[in-house]
Amino acid sequence: MSSASSSAPLPKSQETGGVSLRRSRILSSKLYFDVPLPKVPVIYSSSYDIAFFGIEKMHPFDSSKWGRICQFLIKESVLDKNRLVEPLEASRDDLLVVHSESYLSSLRRSLTVSIIMEVPPVALLPNWLVQQKALYPFRKQVGGSILAAKLAIERGWAINVGGGFHHCSAEKGGGFCVYADISLCIHFAFVRLNMSRVMIIDLDAHQGNGHETDFANDGRVYILDMYNAGIYPFDFEAKRYIDQKVELVSGTKTEDYLAQLDRALEVAKSNFDPELIVYNAGTDILEGDPLGRLRVSPDGVTVRDEKVFRFAKERSTPLLMLTSGGYMKSSARVIADSIINLSKKNLISLDSPSSRK
Repeated sequence: MSSASSSAPLPKSQETGGVSLRRSRILSSKLYFDVPLPKVPVIYSSSYDIAFFGIEKMHPFDSSKWGRICQFLIKESVLDKNRLVEPLEASRDDLLVVHSESYLSSLRRSLTVSIIMEVPPVALLPNWLVQQKALYPFRKQVGGSILAAKLAIERGWAINVGGGFHHCSAEKGGGFCVYADISLCIHFAFVRLNMSRVMIIDLDAHQGNGHETDFANDGRVYILDMYNAGIYPFDFEAKRYIDQKVELVSGTKTEDYLAQLDRALEVAKSNFDPELIVYNAGTDILEGDPLGRLRVSPDGVTVRDEKVFRFAKERSTPLLMLTSGGYMKSSARVIADSIINLSKKNLISLDSPSSRK
């Protein structure tokens, strides 16, 4: 696919007001704000973590993963908690940039949210509680993903410690993904950052069917998706919109995985020249992950992330990273170790620009 621009069909949320309504919502949003130089482009809020009466533990996802990543980094003195960037919560108007009124209204029913989150007891809770304990944390993470693009352009890279809800599209959530943060992030970048060429590198173990649906036939977005074809979501329609797919088999080991990634990045380099890279860095590729069913080692994840950051740096392309899926307690430690490695390899700097000589 070339870098020639073509507009995607508008989601239902935009059909009545057209592109101008989407643009107006983006321009009036408060999610982009100036981040002081002493801050580093690592985005996190304690509000990211989800906890309500232990019910969240009925899903294999570690919903305290995001906070634990930062705790590891702070404990090892590689990151000062006062230099983290706290995002704003995405408002309804922000979400309407991609989502339809009907989809957002459906989230006022706890049953709908329980199906998307794959946690049946959530259906029994009053919706105000579901909004507070589950959807508010997700909306904060969406704010973080959107802000990450601005920071990546300004600083060269950014990491949202949360986000990466790649199964959610404009009209449908699923797989623990309630809001389409990747699609929202890119649409904000189109308007506020004047981007016209964005590459998604989705290396979560699952197919990223949400953003694939949202950017169907949109020449401004190039999607490289490398995933286990033998697991959820089996979205054959969305597969049609992947520019470059690498379908893995269950049990793929580290060496084979990294070799296939090397080949994929070489092809992507030839096919598309992005102005921004959105890297969906799921750790459900780890050996032992109950849902990903791949056999990549912790060191393999570190090497994977390094390859993607180096791919971006060699081309002087700003990159934002989202942590996405990962269904073992060990994921937080693995992500923290990978971030430390990126810093040691000078692919990112966890020192603030103002503190450097």
